[in-house]
Amino acid sequence: MVVGLINANPVVYEKKERRPRTGPVVLEDEYAVESIDHLVNFSLTFLHHIRDIKDPEHPYSLEDLKVITEDAIEVDDKRSYVRVTFTPTVEHCSMATVIGLCLRVKLMRSLPSRYKVDIRVAPGTHATEAAVNKQLNDKERVAAALENPNLVGMVDDCLAPSFE
Repeated sequence: MVVGLINANPVVYEKKERRPRTGPVVLEDEYAVESIDHLVNFSLTFLHHIRDIKDPEHPYSLEDLKVITEDAIEVDDKRSYVRVTFTPTVEHCSMATVIGLCLRVKLMRSLPSRYKVDIRVAPGTHATEAAVNKQLNDKERVAAALENPNLVGMVDDCLAPSFE
């Protein structure tokens, strides 16, 4: 049995400068659908929610490892649709499903429930891309995964704030 990290020495990239976010919009009608079109850049807004998720194997964020980038986030506010495409650090990453689950859980906790979230592995970047995509976008499989206390603990560790 092999013990150790799949990618023991990942490439760590320099973080992009963080732009300040605009303040909250006050709605006249509390039941109105809150649009995010007042923000300058949709994908930057969504990146803000997921940029600090920690990699399950390393003490770096997904942004540090370029697992997620601003360019890989598609948002259609009118259709309430978000797609996040992530790139595992290696083709045979055993943590790809956990990373995708972390992304899904963080967005589920951060976004209004009206959004449909689609999480994908970037085409051609993982050996079992189709299987990972199927797992991450099947409601029953995600619900079953979130009933596993060990997996939920791992996800919560990845989502916990870091104190850099």
